[in-house]
Amino acid sequence: MKELHLALISGPQYDGLLEMLPAFEKQTGYRLIVDVRLPHVELNERMAKDLGTENGRYDMISTHTKYCPSQAEHLRPLDELVDANELSDFVPRVMELCRFATGTHPTQERLMQLPRNFDARILFYRADLINAPQTWDEAALQMATYRREGFYGFAFPGRHSGLFGTFYELLGMAGGDLFDVELNPIFNSEAGEWALNFLHRLHSVEHVTPLDLIENWYYDEISGRFRDGDVLMVGDFPGFYGLYQKRETCAVYDQFDVAVYPAGPAGIRKSYAGGHSFAIPKAARNPEGGLALAKYLTSPEVQWFEASAGGHTPVRQSIFEKIKKTQSGRDAKRMAVLEETVTQYAMVPPKFAKYPLIEDILWAGVQEAMTGKHTAKETLLLMEKQVREVLT
Repeated sequence: MKELHLALISGPQYDGLLEMLPAFEKQTGYRLIVDVRLPHVELNERMAKDLGTENGRYDMISTHTKYCPSQAEHLRPLDELVDANELSDFVPRVMELCRFATGTHPTQERLMQLPRNFDARILFYRADLINAPQTWDEAALQMATYRREGFYGFAFPGRHSGLFGTFYELLGMAGGDLFDVELNPIFNSEAGEWALNFLHRLHSVEHVTPLDLIENWYYDEISGRFRDGDVLMVGDFPGFYGLYQKRETCAVYDQFDVAVYPAGPAGIRKSYAGGHSFAIPKAARNPEGGLALAKYLTSPEVQWFEASAGGHTPVRQSIFEKIKKTQSGRDAKRMAVLEETVTQYAMVPPKFAKYPLIEDILWAGVQEAMTGKHTAKETLLLMEKQVREVLT
């Protein structure tokens, strides 16, 4: 029997895809062997170690639009393997994220991945207690008002990409950004200072966040504890929504609602965004089979399943419109909020190979500012110095 060896992402928002694998095996005769299945951070670390070595001969891997550039030297460009007509149904902006210049083709963007979804956080809040905040100042007042023992005003990931993303959103909503067009760091600014001071205020001054936020709260905990009824408001990704739609996995099923993010001090709304995807390593034992699986996992059939059962934002235009037509009430509102966020507020990091190193520098610095180890100004200076060293 033919075999395909895979490296897949794991987690409550991703594992539903496993239900679709037996159908591919039945249709094609391939036996799918999942050699690696890890949460996002651990998967990225594993791929950094494996790709380009004897251990990296996967036929298909899960990756992400912001991390794929760091893996590009070990991945196959797909331009000559995927017909343009096969890509016509995908959202153009998402396809732009799947293309970038590589070391071997520095002046030409290549298709390096096929998109699975488009992730952008929106606000989930306790509608039985508050109205959707329109600004972060209003949200902070609500957080402080309702914070009590065992019930938190706000929660966000306390480390890694999730914490970086929260800083990145606030930076953008204060009118700032990470880099200019020439990739010079510009986050050491009034906007960056406001973002860090705001996070320090929430965590170390007003204590509206969990005390163990840094140690114990990441994406799964943020979603799970809100659904348990322990948090007033959170930013959550689409892939968790399937758990919000069931009373057995959402204790606040009748009490929550969704909204676009509040606006920052610049009057801007931003949401940390990007897309999960599939790629084929150069060292794949069976690249044709790996590509066939990647096409299947981004097909209308699977896109429909992931969107309807799990809540993922489909990246096929036909499926997005089909989902919209089938929903009503809060589910329809969520799709409208997602569409508004994706089209107007999505904030996507720049695409370059050293990007993961930049994220690591920034989230570690944000922790130090949040906890008061350094002031916001001191933190920004340190982060800028480290980022410039990486980029030189």
